[in-house]
Amino acid sequence: MFLVDDLLLSPIKGIFWVFQEIYDAARQEQAGEGEALTAALSELYLRLETGQITETEFDAREKELLDRLDLLEARDETASAPAKKSAKPRKKASVGKAKNKGLKKPRR
Repeated sequence: MFLVDDLLLSPIKGIFWVFQEIYDAARQEQAGEGEALTAALSELYLRLETGQITETEFDAREKELLDRLDLLEARDETASAPAKKSAKPRKKASVGKAKNKGLKKPRR
C-alpha cells in the first residue's frame, strides 16, 4: 500500500521540490543583491575619500544605492510578514421596526 502511495504522490513531491529549489535560489539572489549594494556603497565612500568623484556625484549615486537597498529591505519585510486579512467592521443589528416586524409584544 505504501509503495502505491509513493508512486502516486511522486509527481507531486517532484513538483514541490522544484518549486522549493526555485524559492531557495531566489532568496540567495536577493541576499547577494543586498551584499552587492553594500559593497557598492563602500566603494563609493572610498572613491569620495580618495577624491576620484565629487560630492555631487557621490550624493546622486549614494541616494540611488540607498533607495535600492531600502526597496530590497521593504520587499524582504513584506515577504517574511504573514498575510493579514483586512478586518471589516461589522454592522450592528438595528433594533427597530424592521427586526420586530410581525412579532407581538408580550402581555404583562
